[in-house]
Amino acid sequence: MRLFQLTLLCLALFVQYRLWFGHNGVQDYSRLQAAVTAHQETNAQLLKRNKVLKADIEDLKLGQEGVEERARNELGMIKPGETFIRVLPGQQLNEN
Repeated sequence: MRLFQLTLLCLALFVQYRLWFGHNGVQDYSRLQAAVTAHQETNAQLLKRNKVLKADIEDLKLGQEGVEERARNELGMIKPGETFIRVLPGQQLNEN
């Protein structure tokens, strides 16, 4: 009877070892779960960026306003007769 109990204990320890440290065990699961979470966050960011790019594409397809806005903001272009004024953030004055 004592041998049977010792065998069961060894078997239980072996199964527990495989569960915690073996292939496809808890450690592998935790590592893969962290990788999946990181990939999901990356995918969410990429989806957000894709939506912005699709909106830009649609805006550029629809009319001249999008083209004009992009020319002004990215290329610094102005219309003839316009004066370009850029306001830079400055330091705040402390009046006591």
